[in-house]
Amino acid sequence: MDTLAAKQQTSTDGVRVKVQRFGRFLSGMVMPNIGAFIAWGLITALFIPTGWFPSEYLAKLVGPMITYLLPLLIGYTGGTMVHGTRGGVIGAVTTMGVVIGTDIPMFLGAMIVGPFAAWVLKQFDKSIEGKIKSGFEMLVNNFSSGIIGGILAVLSYAVVGPAVQVVSKLLASGVEVLVNAGLLPLANVLIEPGKVLFLNNAINHGVLSPIALEQASKTGKSILFMLESNPGPGLGILLAYWLVGRGAAKLSAPGAAIIHFFGGIHEIYFPYILMNPRLILAVIAGGVTGTFTFSLFGAGLVAPPSPGSIFAYIAMAPKGGLLSIFTGVITATIVSFVVAALLLKTGKQADDEDSLEQAQAKMKEMKMKPGTAAASNTTAATDAVATAAPLKAAADVRKIVFSCDAGMGSSAMGASILRKKMKEAAVDVTVINTAISEIPDDADIVVTHKSLTDRARNQAPKAEHISIENFMKSPEYETLVNRLKS
Repeated sequence: MDTLAAKQQTSTDGVRVKVQRFGRFLSGMVMPNIGAFIAWGLITALFIPTGWFPSEYLAKLVGPMITYLLPLLIGYTGGTMVHGTRGGVIGAVTTMGVVIGTDIPMFLGAMIVGPFAAWVLKQFDKSIEGKIKSGFEMLVNNFSSGIIGGILAVLSYAVVGPAVQVVSKLLASGVEVLVNAGLLPLANVLIEPGKVLFLNNAINHGVLSPIALEQASKTGKSILFMLESNPGPGLGILLAYWLVGRGAAKLSAPGAAIIHFFGGIHEIYFPYILMNPRLILAVIAGGVTGTFTFSLFGAGLVAPPSPGSIFAYIAMAPKGGLLSIFTGVITATIVSFVVAALLLKTGKQADDEDSLEQAQAKMKEMKMKPGTAAASNTTAATDAVATAAPLKAAADVRKIVFSCDAGMGSSAMGASILRKKMKEAAVDVTVINTAISEIPDDADIVVTHKSLTDRARNQAPKAEHISIENFMKSPEYETLVNRLKS
């Protein structure tokens, strides 16, 4: 029975890793270009006829940016992820085919044809590797990418573009039906658990944003931008821990709430739910309430609020839309807080959740697998360290990589905290942050959240891997610093 349970757990972990990897690939095409989306959103919010400062002259930027610039950036980025610069170029060329072949913003099309074109070119490059006569390399490389790109652009224009347009219109119609029927809030029943499994970027930027951008181009705003990014549910969880929680969780919750609500790093509240899984009911209740309120008052944003900070919500709000947006965030916070506080009060918090560190050690002990953790007689801090390779000697550690799904949110915060501790301890080690898919080959130690460690280990099998659960205050930070210092 134990063997069967272990196999089932391994299978579940494998599926989770694959889903996270696919979600990371989707969001990876959008995340690097968020600055461009924000620029377009600001121009839209300010200068369209219903904007804050209407300007017919400056509003001419809106259409070309969403029709050409943003899809081409997505196609180029997707191609680069598959086959470097050559893949990016052919991805952009092919994306132009779907852009011209339709009359709607082609974000979904770009996410399909950009990586596909790069993959085709990559296969061609592999097939001719070592077969080109010396002196003809540049000629073959340029003409191969040009010919293949031209063919794929024509196919995208004639076939893929119209097909994706039909799919996009069906999705938009489905969303409209849900909105009209008042069922859109039910989407949060799936979205909130998905976020806690670190699929937040994939859900927001890989699924919701492409549909939302098409809506925003027609109506000037979209509620879909707020389904995943609403900071209210997470804020309610952290406030509940602050007021009725215990131990380290109670002490760390106020700082986490500030970073979450104002900094927009939602990953920071995920561990607080993972240590008490019943609280997923609180964020679901908060998310459903927030979306229902948004729908009731016709709220929407003009572009993706990334990161999901209240400041980003304010910046992306259409003229006259701030009150409805604040109402949805506040109601989501209140409902999430009430449910979470009730669950914390009625649960066995004193016995099982006296401190965040104890909960981390307990969860690690329950989920420990052979070969992934230290021996059972080690300390709780060491128990949380999962190694894919033997512990590296202090003298051999030159680069520590703090990695997360997108490489921009929790990893940047964790790297900053760890870098400061290393500096205070006079440890001369480079600490950087990256996305899991971009962990460099020369990484000596990789630090990730426990639910992402499997993916990181597959990406960098030769590095030592350290799993943490609390980005702000993890005992593994001090353990690592003391180890390298000694």
